[in-house]
Amino acid sequence: MSHATDRLRRYMEDELGECRDEDVQARLEELGTVERAVGDQLAAELDILSALASDTRYTLVRVLVAAADELCVCELQPLVDVSESGLSHALTELVEAGLVEGRKDGRWKKYRATNRAVAIVTVLEGSVGASTEQDQ
Repeated sequence: MSHATDRLRRYMEDELGECRDEDVQARLEELGTVERAVGDQLAAELDILSALASDTRYTLVRVLVAAADELCVCELQPLVDVSESGLSHALTELVEAGLVEGRKDGRWKKYRATNRAVAIVTVLEGSVGASTEQDQ
């Protein structure tokens, strides 16, 4: 048995009072089912979290969610301290992560937050608000 399996056996013995090889094997199979269920979503979720892991990109998402409407790139540019190419790159990453949608309107490019972005920001606002209330 590996070190991890030995540790699982000790934990199960502690919790159950006794532990057989069959108990350890059954638990490993249960955990494997959980791991597979999580694994299906993991890559997509990590892409979203990665897209939000920059001040610029997160600011853009927050602004677009707060605006609740489309904003032109020319309106977003003054809000972030990056070059035009940096802004374009940030918006492209957010589009690829499914957090914003863009469309061409004549010579202007406009962006809006997706429902996914709204949901994530709402959850984060709720968790930060709940944490602040608990701290008081």
